[in-house]
Amino acid sequence: MPSASTAAELEVQGGRLVVSGMLDGTMVKEFTEQLGSGTIHTVVFEDSFGGTAEAAGAFADAIRASGVQTEVRGQCMAACAYAFLAGKTHRFGYGLQVNGILLPVAQRPSAAELAVRWRGDDAHKTLAEFTPTSAKPVEASVPPAKDSSRDNWQPDHGVLFTASPTLFGRVYNTYYCDGTQGRDFSKCERLADADPYKLGVLTP
Repeated sequence: MPSASTAAELEVQGGRLVVSGMLDGTMVKEFTEQLGSGTIHTVVFEDSFGGTAEAAGAFADAIRASGVQTEVRGQCMAACAYAFLAGKTHRFGYGLQVNGILLPVAQRPSAAELAVRWRGDDAHKTLAEFTPTSAKPVEASVPPAKDSSRDNWQPDHGVLFTASPTLFGRVYNTYYCDGTQGRDFSKCERLADADPYKLGVLTP
């Protein structure tokens, strides 16, 4: 399993483009070119544990412009989660793995905020909350400077959506993680009435 510090990697599998590792600026150009080829219909995020808000926006823009679907296999945290939401449809992958996406928040969202925060164009607006207005555009071939936008981009602080396989199908749960739990997400607070499909985080 890639660590949080592993740079993004791309692998073409037929009409699927698999993205793993941290979303930084190093693979934006290649990613955009792959989607522009017209041969990719689905972007699969697989165990991507972080990245910058700027890179998330660049990946999301490329996905939105190409109209491809997105899918998660394993874990998709922070930057990955916002890129995932840009898909024409966005779903958890099939299989025996536990799938999860963590969407950063600055503070614990209310039920009303959850209902609209990541639905449609609002996902793009909420990503902007984490992008410094003075930030320079992500360079396609140069990694962003370390700690850029770290003051307001906390990868472990957010709302976590999970799907666990069981004998009777998948069980979906939603949690609020305040960032103190580290990678032990069992310490996060479970949120009631926060179905990812109803909130627009997953599409049928």
